Amino acid sequence: MTTADWGSIYKKMGAKPVINATGSVTLLGGSTPVPEVKAAMDAADSAYVPLIELEQVAGDQIAEMLGVPAAYITSGAGSALTLATAAFMAGADDDKIQQLPDTTGMPNEILIQKRQRYWYDRCLELAGAKLVEYGDENGTTEDDLRNAISDKTAAVHQVIYEQKPTDPNVLTLEQVIEITHAAGKPVSVDAAGQIYPLENFGKYVKMGADFQCIAAKYMGAPHSTGFALGTKEVIDAIGRHSFVGYEGRRIRGIGRPHKIDRQEIMGVVAAVRRWMTLNHEDRLSSAEAQSQSIIKPLMGLPGVTAELNTNIKGHQPFGVLVSVDPDVVGFTNDDLVTKLRDGDPSIWTRVSLDAPVLEIHVFGLGDGQAELVGNAIADAVTG
Repeated sequence: MTTADWGSIYKKMGAKPVINATGSVTLLGGSTPVPEVKAAMDAADSAYVPLIELEQVAGDQIAEMLGVPAAYITSGAGSALTLATAAFMAGADDDKIQQLPDTTGMPNEILIQKRQRYWYDRCLELAGAKLVEYGDENGTTEDDLRNAISDKTAAVHQVIYEQKPTDPNVLTLEQVIEITHAAGKPVSVDAAGQIYPLENFGKYVKMGADFQCIAAKYMGAPHSTGFALGTKEVIDAIGRHSFVGYEGRRIRGIGRPHKIDRQEIMGVVAAVRRWMTLNHEDRLSSAEAQSQSIIKPLMGLPGVTAELNTNIKGHQPFGVLVSVDPDVVGFTNDDLVTKLRDGDPSIWTRVSLDAPVLEIHVFGLGDGQAELVGNAIADAVTG
């Protein structure tokens, strides 16, 4: 696509296309399906198929590729969290499935460490569950978890960020699994972005967790796709709660709005197959080169710090950490975000939640856009 054609479909409608330097964020559309995924989705148009059957065979293929007991394709990782929570509370009991989100008579508490509360834990509540914190802001002990588990406990939830430093004040997943299973309760894991190194892909179910979610958008599948991995019991229950359970089995579960189409299902299978056979050294080398292209025009500029983010774990490798000294350049990092967003073309960045720097990722950048981002930052500082 030429520069003149860039974003033209949006411009014709009066919407403003932007350059995505933040990464795989939902706010900007999340992903660009790769050619293998587009081809699979186009081929899926050739016929209709019962989705209750397609979900089963597609899940079986993903489970086989990852070496886990079972898998189920969902409308994003958040959908997987909600459906899994429903499964933990109501199981495969059709009467209870239809009773949700009313959880009367069911275990309805999802335990989560106080220090592990996060933006997306809201998805765990949408089926009617109640989030219950254990431990406190200073940390968690094993006894905190043992004392928190009760007859009301539906599951214990853990969120995993392998790319971030380990928090020594929270219980590890190994500890959570051991204590929770000893009490006869299941363990849920949000590992939405843990797709690399490949040994991390599905690792948490292999460690003994009963469920984990993955966001398929990170592998070049459509933005609105993800999948659940887990035990056969949990995955079977998720299927019963899902939109195909609602339509195929005529059971009115909470999963009806979590619809996904046959094209997306086939796209997810293609994305996982590609990811498992991809030359990841080439992928990482390309991301590093793009990141260095952003850094190059910023080197030596007074008041500007730009360094390579050396992380390769998870779903967004490398990238650039940029900050400005307001005493030198006359504006703050937040001001820089605004300047870039107000430019032409509009470049979207954001200040990291973990540190006072712009955390730039190349996940969503097209050809030549890394250089454009670096030059735009330089122009904002020197102009």
